[in-house]
Amino acid sequence: MTNFLKGIIVGIGGIAPGLSGSVLLVIFGLYQKTINAIGTLFKDFKKNLMFLIPLVAGCGIGILLFSKLVDFLLNNYEMQTRFAFLGLILGTIPLFYKEVKKEGFSNKFYIVIAISAIIGLSIFFFNDNLFPTITDPNLFQSVILGVAVAGSSIVPGVDSAAILSSLGLYELYVSSIANLNFSVLIPAGIGLVIGVLVISFIINILIKKFYTITFSIIFGLFLSIIPSVLNESCVLALNATSIISIILVFVGFAVSFYLGDIKNNNIRIKGFIKKIKRIPEGKTDLEEQK
Repeated sequence: MTNFLKGIIVGIGGIAPGLSGSVLLVIFGLYQKTINAIGTLFKDFKKNLMFLIPLVAGCGIGILLFSKLVDFLLNNYEMQTRFAFLGLILGTIPLFYKEVKKEGFSNKFYIVIAISAIIGLSIFFFNDNLFPTITDPNLFQSVILGVAVAGSSIVPGVDSAAILSSLGLYELYVSSIANLNFSVLIPAGIGLVIGVLVISFIINILIKKFYTITFSIIFGLFLSIIPSVLNESCVLALNATSIISIILVFVGFAVSFYLGDIKNNNIRIKGFIKKIKRIPEGKTDLEEQK
């Protein structure tokens, strides 16, 4: 049940601008388990399937339930919504950083993080479609579309829109889904499955053998997508909209930071409540200790 609920939040992250479902998997401590389950799917099929089913089901429900809500909020309260998402993203940074430093981290990896962030920013800001826009794809290009979607979804911090635009596939991706163009979607679906299995297998090996450098690169890419959350509509001024937007940054930060370490945070809150209850009325904490 816990993984199902986390899956719902991951699904929401998948449709939120700038946020990433795979980043939330990292924060929830499920990324390695998920990648390992997909990468070794047929090695222990029943066990891996039992882990993936509630997570994937929750993710699907999160997307279905909240996609219309997110779309409504972006259309009617874009600035406030984007600042709320900015807060949600910023709140994941401390816990993501903690995950990066979990095994053998040293100062040299800050260079790796910086280089990865610069590369990510370059892809986003200087994206001039490295390849011509594809509108009438052949079978191979449709399959590549699916592989590209898989890669940009699995690797935390990689902006799907930027990657697909660079390959000249973004317009094709959007139009194929909007028009239910199955001549593109079916081979793309095959590419998606192949991409998920192959890329998960590769990342699983990289994490096991080169944990710190792999997560340093992922963390740098994640940092690079943060500026893309805000757009030209997000200009602060002395008005109610700006004040609400700033408040929502802090609210979003608090929510994602709490959810990121929900188990330990619940323990801390319960401990704090018990401590308050033990102190008789009128006595200070110092007097209680005496």
